Amino acid sequence: MQAVKMYTTAVCPYCIRAKQILKSKGVEQIEEIRIDLDPSARDQMMQSTGRRTVPQIFIGATHVGGCDDLIALDSQGGLQPLLAA
Repeated sequence: MQAVKMYTTAVCPYCIRAKQILKSKGVEQIEEIRIDLDPSARDQMMQSTGRRTVPQIFIGATHVGGCDDLIALDSQGGLQPLLAA
């Protein structure tokens, strides 16, 4: 299974939902980068994604996007193959 990395904050409901979706797909470990605790991580996230909002989800080297993007990818049948790649 691909490594999953997610930029998050402590109180983000979209981050919580994205984690629930990933766990339901068998993801056991999510590398969380808390941008509310580390301002330099926010800068790094914005440079690598071009986005300011959380969550920002990476599966392997692929930037999936936010929670809505994750849900869309799953509904199109693309999440499981990406995780398994």
